[in-house]
Amino acid sequence: MSIRNFIPNGLTCLNLLFGCVALIAIFDGRYDEAIYYVILSGVADFFDGFAARMLKATSNIGKDLDSLADLVSFGVVPAFVMFKMIEAHSSSSYMPYLGLGIAIFSALRLAKFNNDERQSDTFYGLPVPANALLICALPFLAKEPFFVDLLSKDWVLVAISILMSFLLVSDVKLLALKFANFGWKGNEARYLVMVISLIAIATFQVIALPFVILFYFVASIFTNMLSN
Repeated sequence: MSIRNFIPNGLTCLNLLFGCVALIAIFDGRYDEAIYYVILSGVADFFDGFAARMLKATSNIGKDLDSLADLVSFGVVPAFVMFKMIEAHSSSSYMPYLGLGIAIFSALRLAKFNNDERQSDTFYGLPVPANALLICALPFLAKEPFFVDLLSKDWVLVAISILMSFLLVSDVKLLALKFANFGWKGNEARYLVMVISLIAIATFQVIALPFVILFYFVASIFTNMLSN
C-alpha cells in the first residue's frame, strides 16, 4: 500500500476505532457518551474522503473499508443507543430489539449509496452520519424538562426508530456537504447550513444536534425546490 493510500485508509480505520470505543461505552452502560465518539468518527470520516480526493488516492478497497467503518460507527452504534433507551423505558422484553432496525437500514443506505451514481454530488436519503448524530443526541435531549416525558415513552422511541430508518432509505434528495472547491459560488447553501449549524451547536451544545439535522433536512428540500 502506497503512502497516498495509507493516509485516507488510516483515517477510515480511525473512524472504525472510535465506533468500537463507542460500543464499549454503551455496553458499560454509558450510552450517553457515544455521541462524542460518533462526532470523532464523523471528523475522521470527513477527512478520509477529503484526503482521498486531494491525494487522488481513491480505491475499491478504500471505498469498501469506508462503508464497513461507517456501518459500525454510524449504524450499529446508534442502533444500540436506541436499544438501551427503549430498554430503559419499556416493560416489554421484545420492544428494544426494534431499535436495532437502525443498523439494518443503515446497511441498506450504505449499499444504496455505493451503487447509486446519482449520489456523487448529492444525497438520496438521510446520510448515516446525520442519523447517528440525531439518535445519539437523544439521551441528552431526554434530560431536558420539555422532552423528558416524551422521550421516556417506549412507543415514541420506537416511532423515532421507524421514521429514521425510513428516511435512511428514502429517495428524498438532500444536500451533500461535499466541496469540489471552497469558493462561495455553487456552495452558498452548504455554507449557510454549516454556519447556522455551528452557531446552534456552539450555543446549545449536544442537545442542538437533533434540531440541526432537522434543519439540514428541511433546508435541503427547500434548496432543491428553488433549483428546480
